[in-house]
Amino acid sequence: MSYKFIPHTEEDIKLMLEKIGVNSIDDLYGDIPREVIFTKEYDIPSSMSEIELRKHFQELADKNKSLTVFAGRGVYDHYCPSVVNHLLQRSEFYTAYTPYQPEISQGTLQYIFEYQSLISELNGMEATNASMYDGATATAEVAFMMVASARKKNRVLISDTISENVLRVVKTYCHFHGVDLTVIPEKDGVTDLDAIVKELESGDVAGVIVPTPNKYGIIEDFTGFADAIHAKKALFAINADPSALAVIKTPAEWGADVACGDGQTLGMPMNFGGPYLGYISCTKALLRKMPGRVVGATKDADGKRCFVLTLQAREQHIRREKATSNICSNQSLMALYATIYLALMGKEGMREVNVLSADGAHYLYNRLIESGKFQPVYNKPFLKEFVVKTDLDIDKINQRLLDKGIMGGISLGNGMVEFAVTEKRTKEEIDNLITLMLED
Repeated sequence: MSYKFIPHTEEDIKLMLEKIGVNSIDDLYGDIPREVIFTKEYDIPSSMSEIELRKHFQELADKNKSLTVFAGRGVYDHYCPSVVNHLLQRSEFYTAYTPYQPEISQGTLQYIFEYQSLISELNGMEATNASMYDGATATAEVAFMMVASARKKNRVLISDTISENVLRVVKTYCHFHGVDLTVIPEKDGVTDLDAIVKELESGDVAGVIVPTPNKYGIIEDFTGFADAIHAKKALFAINADPSALAVIKTPAEWGADVACGDGQTLGMPMNFGGPYLGYISCTKALLRKMPGRVVGATKDADGKRCFVLTLQAREQHIRREKATSNICSNQSLMALYATIYLALMGKEGMREVNVLSADGAHYLYNRLIESGKFQPVYNKPFLKEFVVKTDLDIDKINQRLLDKGIMGGISLGNGMVEFAVTEKRTKEEIDNLITLMLED
């Protein structure tokens, strides 16, 4: 078994197999059922000229349907200025991926520094890492931060109003890291503070994680949360939509110790589920418990401003048993994406994104309620996403919408359906959605 792109010689392979007590490479796959192993020839097309190849890929791309999206649930169809993709490809940013050699990576280090600064400003925290795979794994890492910061406490509370996708990931990570995770029930669509207070009485809780906006689109009121949690010497974390933080109360204003979430709402394409960008921010006191790395600004030998890696608490840099994480990634390109987007939009642009989204969402909500075919579910404030209830066949309606090039609301069961409206949705699109949904 010899391939020209694999550097190991037959002797190397034989030595490695002997070392682990295996006779052949095929034996390494002995646990895989034979019926699922592909044994046929790969259907790889013959060579093509450049123009033929471009045409071929265009034909493949044309098979994708471009939909008008009214779904959310953690992924949103926000607009991104076209200049972002052009700036992403500038060589000083795009090619200087690794930040480990500051003398040749100033472009990368600078935008990571700016990214940290912008995210920290959004959520009011003192420090931000760079950065995580996505919002779900970032939230799991926050649970580990809490346990690592606590003394002999191995339990974390998480609200049931957080996105199901995030909750499933956190459950998986905590299970395999030996962290005891308790899900706090919801009450009228929001986190039940009384249930948190009751759980805190046990004295074994390291921290509490809650979302804003939550999985129903509700902007939760966390009054009293920080006081109750801190009184029991536990940490308070908020999983927050960074786009929404331009207009809603920040984690720092709620008294949180940690903020985390997914940067997809910062203009990133939905892109079939990724890649996205997870972030974690925290107070200065927790800085050394935060995974990932932190870039700082300093001066070089000539007194010029420059950037360096200040903290690197990952297993690549220190002993594995001392590392804060061995599953985090820089997600450098997506961090650059968020940095350019935020710099272009500015405070006024970010506010306008949320105002337009909120106006559209409330217009759709009111029209649906006025139709008499939909009823309110939660009487709570929302920004761009909401839940209503109906006796209509949602699956049938969504198929009708899909046939017309529209991705409708997400069915939650029991007649409940969730809609999201971003600044990209026009009044005409919303009116068309309502007309199609109410057709007999």
